[in-house]
This record gives sequence, structure tokens and C-alpha cells, in this order.
Amino acid sequence: MNTEHWIAADQAHCWHPFTRQDDWVRGEPADPLVLVEGDGSWLVDSEGKRYIDGNASIWTNVHGHKHPLINQAIIDQLGKVAHTSYLGFANPRASELAERLCAMFPPKTLERVFFSDDGSTAVECALKMEIQYRIQTGQPERVHFIAFDQAYHGDTMGAASLGGVGEFFDQFRKFGFPVKHLGGLDDLEALDHEVIEKTAAVIIEPLIQGVNQIRPWPKGMLAKLRQWCDRHGVHLILDEVMTGFGRTGKMFACQHEEVIPDYLCLAKGLSGGYLPLAATMVRGEIYNAFLGGADKALYYGHSYTANQLGCAAGLASLRVFEQEKTLEQLPQKIEFLSEQLAKLADDEPLVYEVRQCGMIAGIELRARDGQPFDKQWRIGEKVSVMAREYQVLTRPILDTLVVMPPLSISIDEIDILCSGLASAIRDYVGMHHEQDEVL
Repeated sequence: MNTEHWIAADQAHCWHPFTRQDDWVRGEPADPLVLVEGDGSWLVDSEGKRYIDGNASIWTNVHGHKHPLINQAIIDQLGKVAHTSYLGFANPRASELAERLCAMFPPKTLERVFFSDDGSTAVECALKMEIQYRIQTGQPERVHFIAFDQAYHGDTMGAASLGGVGEFFDQFRKFGFPVKHLGGLDDLEALDHEVIEKTAAVIIEPLIQGVNQIRPWPKGMLAKLRQWCDRHGVHLILDEVMTGFGRTGKMFACQHEEVIPDYLCLAKGLSGGYLPLAATMVRGEIYNAFLGGADKALYYGHSYTANQLGCAAGLASLRVFEQEKTLEQLPQKIEFLSEQLAKLADDEPLVYEVRQCGMIAGIELRARDGQPFDKQWRIGEKVSVMAREYQVLTRPILDTLVVMPPLSISIDEIDILCSGLASAIRDYVGMHHEQDEVL
């Protein structure tokens, strides 16, 4: 293992996402960690140190690393072919995966699957489909979208224009789709008729927002949103890139409120977290508007659309859900995680609030008086680095520590994860005891 060489090459040539590159190159707030191996809920760095994968490798991994069934499915497919074009050709794994996904919803609802590469492209595809649908059905005025404050839907230009995080998206806003951002359902109900008449679709992260520091929506909000859309002839796009595949305790977040969207955007856990793969699921009546000749076809796609390795991994992941009864085991894990997080909130004065939805949780750190810390202090980042000493890896959103492990995590491993974060918080306080009046 040549850790020094890998880090030097990285700092000389690589460009990381959502990263202050000048700090990264200086090794602040910590030297880069080079991850080389995974096994179950654990990751191993190039120096042989083991860590709980506390954010499921940026919210992707479902059944743990190096799962034998998924590994074997990829190996078996690799022995046949890795990738073939989906432009004008079919392949067995894509056919089977699309069939399985559609079977998860009632007949004559989400009947079609358009494959792409990641969450951003799954959303981008839904937006382009929706615009073209409105034009081809004689509604060219309905080309506006409604999204929500602090939402995150990806970084491609169209998806970015729907994002509600100003720091990420304000400078690109004028290049994307026309969109109106709202605070919630009350704002939606208060919209003028003229705005509604121009609206094609509403997009939302169901049940809980991710990048908005893991912030849940009020219970019942999604069902009411579906009703509002139906009343006004507006389509509903659900971005389940984060919440899909068991994260909330059910296979899909929308199932908690028995809502079926017009578009369902999936990625991350679709392949079990193994390979880039995304899907945009669509109602049959929307798909039908694209039939009838070359002038109505959807001219959109990606080179690796429906790649055979990714689809093989996706099918294997669904088999693991069945064979290991993944969803059936979640209630006990969710309850234990809730208990541990409640204890952490009670014991640690810097924990302002814990927000949880299933196996998704955020631990927000604030000063003892309840005031947010100065962003420049980057306390969430520093605490996350300290957690490495307790075998925990995670990545914060501002000063909210994200807890989103693989669903396969054991009760004992949840304990290690939560106690490690608690110890890191205490260590940070101890190192800054002279600032006690601030902390």
C-alpha cells in the first residue's frame, strides 16, 4: 500500500465534488483518507484501519459492501457482457429489472421505466419528459415547475434549477427551467390561479429532505400534495433518489401515505449502491403521449443507459431484499437507532435536535443557547473527522451529522456508530473547553 503516493497524486490531479479544494490539498481539517476495501457495514483505509460506513457511501449502499449475492451477479454478467447499447437494442437484465420495478406498484400506474445513470439524470429526464408531454398534449403554456425551499434534486442544469439551496444553485438559476420555490403546503394552497395554470409539475423529496440537513416533512403532507395536484391537473414528481429502497422503512417513501406519483425518480440504492444506475418511472398515460411518429419521440439518452452490469446488480439487490427479509428486519433497527439517538440528545449539550425518518437521521449541533454556530467554524466537519478515531465515517451537512448506514447494519454496529459520534462530540467540547461560554 502506497498511501503517500495516492494522496500526492490525488492532491496534484484530482478534483473532488462539494469540496474546498484549497483546504483539501493542504490536508485540512484532516489528511485525506484513502478507502481501499469494504465488508458489510465496514470500510477499510489504505493503512488497514476499519470504520463503520455511517452514511452508506453517500447514501447509496443498501445491503453492505462485498455482498456475496450481488458480487456473484456482477461476476456472472461480466462473464457474458458488461455493456451493450440500449439505443435500438434490448438486453435481458434491463427487461427483467424494469418488469420487477413496475410490479411494485398497482397495475396501470407506473408502467414504464427510462434508465439513466444517476439521481440528477433521473430528475433531468422527468423534467424533459414533462415539458414535452405538455407540448404534445396541447398545453404549451404549462412549462413551469414548483419546487420547495432548500430542496436538492441534483446538479445537472435542469435539476439544479429546481434546487432550493441558494449557495449551490443561485448562480445557475437563470439557465434552467422556470420554477417557483415554496415553503410548504400552505404556500401551495395560496397560489394564484394564473400561476397554477402555467404549472406543469410539482417536485418533492417525499417524507424528508436530505441536503436540507435531514429535515422531515409534516406527516400527511405528501397525501395532501397528491390531492392538490389532482385538483389542478398538475403532475407530481417524486425524487426518491435518497429515500428509495428501504431507507424510510418501506421500499419507497411514498408508500407510507399510499401515494403514487406521475414520475418516480430512483438511483443510489437501485443497484444496491454498487454501480451507477438510475430510473425514471412514468405513468402509462404520460408515456402514451410520446407515441405516434418520429416527431413525438423522446430524443434523450445516455451512453450507459440500462448497462447490463448495473441492471444485474439491481436485480440481485431486489433478491437480497426478499431472501434476507430486509424490510421485515428494519422496525427493530429503526427503534434501536431512535433510542440511541434520543440518549445522545439527552447526554450531549451540543445536540440541538435529532431528526429521523426510518434509517435516515440527522444530528444537528448548536451552541448551548440554541444558536447556530458560525459556518466558518465548520464544527460538523471537525466532529466528523474526530469520529474516525472511534471507527465511524460520515459526512456532515453544515453542522448536522448524517446517520444513514447500510440497511444491513447490525444492532451492535448501530451502537458503535452512535456511541462513536457521541464520543467525538465530547472530544470536540473537551478540546475547546476554554470556549465554554460559546459552546
